[in-house]
Amino acid sequence: MIRKTDSAGADRVFSESDGAVRPAVNWPQGTIARLQHHSTVLKNNIWGDPAEREFCVYLPPGYSDSASPYISLWDFAAFTNTGPGHLNWKNQGENLPDRLDRLIGTGKMPATVVPMPDCYTSLGGNQYINSSAVGCYADYVVEELVPFLSDHFNVINHRTGRGVFGKSSGGYGALVHAMYYPETWGGLACHAADMGFEWVYRPEFPRAATVLSALGGDSRRFLKKFWRKKQPGHADYSTLMTLAMAASYDPGSSSGSALQLPFDLHTCELDEKRWGKWLDHDPLRLLESFSEQLASLEVFYLDVGSRDQYNIQYGTRSFVRRLQELGVAHHFEEFDGTHSGMDWRLDVSLPRMARALHLACNYGSV
Repeated sequence: MIRKTDSAGADRVFSESDGAVRPAVNWPQGTIARLQHHSTVLKNNIWGDPAEREFCVYLPPGYSDSASPYISLWDFAAFTNTGPGHLNWKNQGENLPDRLDRLIGTGKMPATVVPMPDCYTSLGGNQYINSSAVGCYADYVVEELVPFLSDHFNVINHRTGRGVFGKSSGGYGALVHAMYYPETWGGLACHAADMGFEWVYRPEFPRAATVLSALGGDSRRFLKKFWRKKQPGHADYSTLMTLAMAASYDPGSSSGSALQLPFDLHTCELDEKRWGKWLDHDPLRLLESFSEQLASLEVFYLDVGSRDQYNIQYGTRSFVRRLQELGVAHHFEEFDGTHSGMDWRLDVSLPRMARALHLACNYGSV
């Protein structure tokens, strides 16, 4: 047997005799706790999505209820995924628990508890904000799951020991949570977070208009067909995303008017009033009003790929420029990559956030 260090700086054991080509894992493994949580705020949502959900929590190797309380980093999944989806085995690469095992086992980050909330919806995902047309998912996380975690596990029950991270819609949710709920979150890492809505969402409108026009503009009919379709294509997912964002950013006042589109299905012309409701949720518009909340973070990390398919790099560059003008401390990286296959960026963000919170809690440097 020989021991080598891989490109991530991790020790792995190789066998010379059997011709193995896949590196073996030789660090301790954490455990996944699975709890059932019955939500009050998600009851009676208009889609009939479940109020009782499994709440998965990663506990690091050696976790103990009698140890010093652990910091927690909350995982917000991207659109079309959810927390439990990050437990899935991967044929190449690592799922989230495997990655955490390696980062902790190789000393890159301190032992950390990582909750993975299930915020999936009939609209394909979540922006982690409150909406009458999606559900009160911000309240679900902040008012219900955060205290629920503290009741069941040995974690620091204070913003200084609590961070949030995510990519894409999860990155958006993490970012606006840090803005809206500074008393809850002390650390933030957002990867390719939705911002610069003109470039992110508007290019999808013609495709959605074509799909919905073929169904007489009936959004509910589209949703029923989508969930029964054996091979939904790119246009289907684009339409689903457009409907999900409409319900998140400009919800109707009743179940019958829950999905209000900001464009004309025939001409694709913008309804400026409707579209303005979307823009009110764009981090580029929110930054001026919430810069103090972001400045109060113990750690603020963000990144984006230079070739992002959803054009998020443009909004992110504007956002970062304004952060600099406002004097808001942050760490930004633009990497050579796209919106896909970004999980490797967690190797950069999670240790940075965990170490900063660990130090802020007077646990010393790692």
